[in-house]
Amino acid sequence: MATASDLIGGAGIIDCMIGFPASDFSQYEFIRAQLRDTESRDGFDFPVEYMFKNVPKELYGRSNPIDITLHEMDRFGVERGLIGIGGDVSAKAAKDHPDRFIPSGSVDPNDGMEGIRQMVRDYEEFGVRAFGAFPAGCNPQVAIDDPKFYPIYSKCVELGVPIFVCAGVPGPRLPMSCQKVERIDRVMYDFPELVFVTRHGCEPWEKLAMKLMLKWPNLYYSTSAFAPKHYPKEIVDYANTRGADKIIYAGYFPMGLSLERIMTDMPTVDFRDHVWPKFLRENALRVLGLGA
Repeated sequence: MATASDLIGGAGIIDCMIGFPASDFSQYEFIRAQLRDTESRDGFDFPVEYMFKNVPKELYGRSNPIDITLHEMDRFGVERGLIGIGGDVSAKAAKDHPDRFIPSGSVDPNDGMEGIRQMVRDYEEFGVRAFGAFPAGCNPQVAIDDPKFYPIYSKCVELGVPIFVCAGVPGPRLPMSCQKVERIDRVMYDFPELVFVTRHGCEPWEKLAMKLMLKWPNLYYSTSAFAPKHYPKEIVDYANTRGADKIIYAGYFPMGLSLERIMTDMPTVDFRDHVWPKFLRENALRVLGLGA
């Protein structure tokens, strides 16, 4: 069977959501603090473990997390990965391996103006090429179209970088209203220059996401947190017709999926030939402003 890299003539894949095995699972405390059901709070290491099989927990706690991720990337032809630079490991990876890792900042509208100043610091220190937001994970939650998000969107436009935002029903057992896909429509109307990329599937509003992408030139969809065999049919069909330039590959290693699982599934996706290079490489490079 062909590998994912073979699908694009051996060119390097760009992964728009990748990370490093942590020392433990304490990174999820910001989510766990808001959960109310006992299973999610106390029974799972990973707050959405009920949704995933074979979470690569065996990689956690290792002494060389950057090397582990680089090894997996090399195994499966991933040239570069978009990483959050919120921790020491990620910051070191971004500085030591600028040819492999693309830095991204994290935003929370509850941080107010200090959050905006942090965006500028991340841009100046690390050269971040994007920012990421998890509306349902903010405490308190902040809806995608809430005015609290608007200074962040404005700063993204000013800096010339996209924002990746979780949309659709959140995996953690948290309220979903703040991530309803319909909320994106108003944001794109108010910020036509903003490059907005959805994360985590937009379920169950995939068809609405498709219609909004047809409507708004700067709206994109990334496939983060989904094994390829579970990519929504509406999204695959859209990529094969009018949306080849709008769908971007993003994984979920090592949070919930191994790269082996993702890349083993990948060749089974029913993308047409012309879609693959755009999906696995070209769209990400264009959206992140990295050229060919």
